[in-house]
Amino acid sequence: MDAIPAPAVEPSQPHHTRRALTASRRHVQRRALKFLGYTIVAFLVLKLVPGLKRAVHSLEHVAWQWVLGALALELLSEFGFVISWRSIVDPGNLLERDGRGRRTATRAAWAQLGGGMLVPGGSLASIGVGAWILRHFGMPAPTIAQRQFNLSFLNTAVDALALIVFGIGLGTGAFAGERNPTLTLLPAGIAAIGLVAALLGARRVERLDGQERSKHPKLASLLASVGGAVEDTRRTLFHRSGCTSSVGALAYLAFDALVLWTAFFAVHANPVPNFAVVVMAYIIGALGGSIPLPANIGAVGGMVGMLILYGVGHSVAVPAVLLYEAVGLLVPTTGGAIAYLFLRRQLGPMRDMDDQTGGGVSAGQAR
Repeated sequence: MDAIPAPAVEPSQPHHTRRALTASRRHVQRRALKFLGYTIVAFLVLKLVPGLKRAVHSLEHVAWQWVLGALALELLSEFGFVISWRSIVDPGNLLERDGRGRRTATRAAWAQLGGGMLVPGGSLASIGVGAWILRHFGMPAPTIAQRQFNLSFLNTAVDALALIVFGIGLGTGAFAGERNPTLTLLPAGIAAIGLVAALLGARRVERLDGQERSKHPKLASLLASVGGAVEDTRRTLFHRSGCTSSVGALAYLAFDALVLWTAFFAVHANPVPNFAVVVMAYIIGALGGSIPLPANIGAVGGMVGMLILYGVGHSVAVPAVLLYEAVGLLVPTTGGAIAYLFLRRQLGPMRDMDDQTGGGVSAGQAR
């Protein structure tokens, strides 16, 4: 009697082995990235600790008239955000209907600002807080997504344009300050490439055919929202109809950068770095704020590190950034808390929001 052959298991073994190796490799990569991140943080702390004592001394002898000026500038910056928020997120003043009052949209914008300060994650945290508030008012999720993306991309586009202008200005000598191409022309070039890539990507999404959309409907919907927001941002920046939004976004950036520049006067820096250098270090360094670390440590370390790279002494860079962060936390958090207290009395469903927006928002409505 012939023996029954044993089932072949060999072909499946290579598959399981490859899967195990892939999982192990991903695990090792995550651990390596964490180790690298902790190493960088430890290195920055060790480098900055010698200057912390001098930083505390500088903050103890701060010029309060400049601090008051910084608070006023930060307030103007936040009003810029509120203006662009109202123009993009609630262009039809729908939040003010049903007897909610004329200041409802303004309070919602301030609440988003304040909530974004309390949740780690930079602008993404702010978007999440704003979406939560708008959902409580009954605004449809697709409308929230497209308008919040539009607002975020507008602020990002203004940052990129500022990098291009000041980077080229420093690199060519039009502005006084650092001329190293790596710190001037390279960031400007990366920002320009990013803007072009975003515009081309948005147009490519618009050309997706029905078959491609049906294969991955969720991904296609997300890409359509992002692409629509990018296209709306382009119209906002380059059409007269978006003047209010653009002015608000520009004020949001310019006055906030002025707060950091004013902080150098407050801590008696000598010499005070040029405004163009401060803007470059401010925009690039603020990217660290997207790292989910408490007390916005990522942005603090990023700005201090970039200022030092641009030739600013760490003995003045550290106290100036710490003062800037204190002002940047105090104003929006206080304003957001006050706005939220008022909103708690009003949070209720907007019964007609779905009918008024058609469950979504067109490109024209989003502007």
